[in-house]
Amino acid sequence: MAHLSRRAQTLILQPTTLCNLNCSYCYLCPQSRRTREEMATQVAACTAAGITAQDTTKAVDIVWHGGEPLTTRRAHFHALVEVFEPLRRRGLIRHYVQTNATLIDDAWCELFTSYDFHVGVSIDGPEIANRNRADWSGAPVFSRVMRGVAALKSHGLDFSAICVVTPETITDPDALFDFFEHLGAASIGFNIEEFEGANDHRPAAGPQHIRRFWKRLFDRIAEGSPLRAREATRLLGYLADVRAGRRARWTDMAHDPIPTIGTNGDVVVLSPELYGVKDDAHHDFVIGNVTREPLPAIVARASQAPYVAQFLSGVDHCKAVCGIFTFCQGGQAGNRYFETGDFTTSETAYCRNTKQELVRALSETMGV
Repeated sequence: MAHLSRRAQTLILQPTTLCNLNCSYCYLCPQSRRTREEMATQVAACTAAGITAQDTTKAVDIVWHGGEPLTTRRAHFHALVEVFEPLRRRGLIRHYVQTNATLIDDAWCELFTSYDFHVGVSIDGPEIANRNRADWSGAPVFSRVMRGVAALKSHGLDFSAICVVTPETITDPDALFDFFEHLGAASIGFNIEEFEGANDHRPAAGPQHIRRFWKRLFDRIAEGSPLRAREATRLLGYLADVRAGRRARWTDMAHDPIPTIGTNGDVVVLSPELYGVKDDAHHDFVIGNVTREPLPAIVARASQAPYVAQFLSGVDHCKAVCGIFTFCQGGQAGNRYFETGDFTTSETAYCRNTKQELVRALSETMGV
């Protein structure tokens, strides 16, 4: 049966609610993105104590995300990160930040270097592909993003990238692949635009374009492209494990609870997209607060939350009916909820677009 790990491998920390951009496909509600609420150092300290209290044989990934992390006052962000420094020096945590890069400058790069941050940049391809990414005045931000990328490069900081592939850009995959081959990112994740949270009104990409997109990616890899695409790397890694007799690595994997910890210490699990959402049946999805209860205790009883139990039931159903379950592992709770309102749903558009069509595209490329 599907189950949650009793140990959090990845933590999403929201240092601030504020974002300096107003991307048209953002899943966060505009009101929260225009309000500055910053995480108290007490919340960071309680989180660090929780990491210390759980099994720490493997480093925990701390992902600073939600709002735009770099709108946090720099001195305050430094104070938050410093709380985790004893753990980092012992090799028990790794810092990640997902940023729109518009605010990156030399001072931020020095902070990233000091604390060995892994930086992820949100950018959707060449300038014309970033039309959905603008500031609150409606002004384009591509030049500011590229200035931030240049700062990272000048400081010798490796970075990854996340690209939201929209119905407008999916029809010309080579334009995206050409751009990212030259951007200098160590890896790139392609997120087919999804219906999530506040993003419930935009058109969806057609399945024929989605498969063509993935097939073109595999074609270019076969042609020698240096592009390291997250989705291709994961699928090819899975197949390599299967061929090498290591399929057990992918069998009955415990689901990482992925606690998202908000500025006030509230905890939501499974999908950061659920944080801040209100629902008649599940209220606000909050299952605890790290300032009032140790994080390991919150994680230990997470499976008792109705939405978590429903999600795990849905994963069991996926396992029973899906031919690629071992690779997919049941998808994401947020996609189930935002697409259907039901955590027990099995197949979702996310599943079809990012898993099934990916597998079919590779099969076509290989001629099988």
